[in-house]
Amino acid sequence: SKTSNLLKLVRHAITGFIKLLRPYVAMHIHTLEGYIQNIYLVEYPDKLMLLDGCCRADVDTVFDYITEQLKRPVTDLKLIVVTHMHPDHAGGAHALRKLSGGKIATSNAPGQWYRGIDGFLMHLTDIALAWWVAGRLNKKRHNLWYNRHLDADYYLATDAILPGFDDWQALHTPGHTDRDISLYHIPSERIYIADLLVKVKGQLVPPFPVFYPKLYLNSLLMLKALQPKRIMFAHSNEVSIDDIDFEQILALVPKKPMTHWRSVKAKARQALN
Repeated sequence: SKTSNLLKLVRHAITGFIKLLRPYVAMHIHTLEGYIQNIYLVEYPDKLMLLDGCCRADVDTVFDYITEQLKRPVTDLKLIVVTHMHPDHAGGAHALRKLSGGKIATSNAPGQWYRGIDGFLMHLTDIALAWWVAGRLNKKRHNLWYNRHLDADYYLATDAILPGFDDWQALHTPGHTDRDISLYHIPSERIYIADLLVKVKGQLVPPFPVFYPKLYLNSLLMLKALQPKRIMFAHSNEVSIDDIDFEQILALVPKKPMTHWRSVKAKARQALN
């Protein structure tokens, strides 16, 4: 029909107009609702980057947004950063790379996080915790299984510039695990800190687990000293640095590791007593 043909022409014209504008548009960070976490998709005129590897359940969400909202091919996704190995940060990385042709970048921490029998059990536990969080958010249960060993293309030292994105810097911020990284956009002074801090009952607090309290404390002190203008989180909204009470947060830093096994042991002791 004439109306249908006219709509097709309008869509084609809009798509063409967007393509013409792209070379003149600065970097833009799109925030998507992921399965249990925020997804940050960074858009440039000629490329896209994910600030984390998402959940396995988020792969279609990311690609649908790229193709339907941004009107771009999935092959524009050039870099997928994995800030650490938990299911909502690494779970979609391999699938995203396979389907887009992009590269994976992560910390140069030695070895694999989920290594050995303990690592295998911890991987299962972390997937179960992700399902628990999903339940709390009233999300349906999805398959979250992913390879516990990450095969990255780039292993980043601290202060390294992200490959192909020279306005972004990787900063090592371990403590939650041994290989956490935060991603700093130098021109805008915005930083994505993943799970370095989480919000509980409206208050920013240390995450669970914290495997390395001393490293975690040093990571917080580094963030405080850096004084970025804006901070992006995996599980809450972006805030100004002025909205963060570092003294209050530093007072909450654990003195001993807070881990799955320690938590289980503590609950067992309580039950026995």
